Amino acid sequence: MDTSFENFKLQLNIIKGLEKQGITVPTEIQSLTIPALLSGKDIIAESHTGSGKTLAFLAPLFEKINTGKKEMQAIILAPTHELVMQINTQITLLAKNSEIPVTSTTIMGEVNIERQIKKLREKPHILVGTPGRILDLIKKKKISHQTIHTIIIDEADHLLERNESSTIKAILHSAPIQRQLCIFSATINKKTSDIIAPFMTEPLVLKTAPKTALNPNITHMYIVVDKRDKFDTLRKVMLAVNPVRALIFVSQLNEIELVMEKLNYHKIAAASICGTTSKEDRKTALTNFRSGKTKYLVSSDLSARGLDVPEITHIFHLDFPNTANDYLHRAGRTARGNFSGTSIGIITQSELAAIRIYEREFSIKFEPKKLSKGNLEPLS
Repeated sequence: MDTSFENFKLQLNIIKGLEKQGITVPTEIQSLTIPALLSGKDIIAESHTGSGKTLAFLAPLFEKINTGKKEMQAIILAPTHELVMQINTQITLLAKNSEIPVTSTTIMGEVNIERQIKKLREKPHILVGTPGRILDLIKKKKISHQTIHTIIIDEADHLLERNESSTIKAILHSAPIQRQLCIFSATINKKTSDIIAPFMTEPLVLKTAPKTALNPNITHMYIVVDKRDKFDTLRKVMLAVNPVRALIFVSQLNEIELVMEKLNYHKIAAASICGTTSKEDRKTALTNFRSGKTKYLVSSDLSARGLDVPEITHIFHLDFPNTANDYLHRAGRTARGNFSGTSIGIITQSELAAIRIYEREFSIKFEPKKLSKGNLEPLS
């Protein structure tokens, strides 16, 4: 693995820009993908959560963008508003720190379309958006896709395996034949690869592990309780471990706000976010969470994709998700970069079967715990 960005033939300005963020040594996925992306090859890239995938595609993209031309040159597709904004924030930061005048804009649903069309008239170099609105503006001929030379799909499995695959395919059909297509995720399986295969030319498959893996810096724990005791147990566990910042995952949408209200009633500052939350309320909740104004964020699996807040030390599951991959993405919201983190399931006896699946799937071990005199201790 290369231990210096200088080995990738990146502009010195990009390297210095990364240094201003405290990034001096490439991660494994960055070492694999930066040279490949610069070569113009199509890429299928898989690496565990928190491994630096965003900069793995943004750093070489900055190298490829011709800032002398005022035209759209790249599209980055992401599944949620939050991830779109996060990627765009990183583009803005790298542009500022590197002093390379790369421009970008966000294109998302539930946002005034006329305002977005006005931004597109300025011909930003990079479009970061959700697939539905991107396709809508392509159909309206507001996106000059003839000049697009790179398309990146982040959280590709989520977009391609669920309800967005037809939209993604339509976007790719509209793009120039001579363009580079790169997909990134922590979990890319055969189904994802098969869906995207017709749109790629001899893609390089780049993985940091032989099989889908969880971030090794995450410790996994669980405590078994009766269903009626879940909330009180959550509150006691939170007091016992005292997180710097934590995500609380709840699968049932109608229970998310209820959990938040209960926490606030107990003088625990919490916000909530789910797919039915308005865009402005989601933005406010995330801003307060990132700043530390609220220490806890109660969420559906909406936040399990791409949310990057390095200060998240703990993940709490008031119930386990439907699939092992969903658990991987949930737990992966902690231990970002070089940090470590803890994932704690507060589960019923019937949910123990899920633990065995996760352990087998990802070769990990869950530690059984109990509460004793206000402390979280090993189950003897």
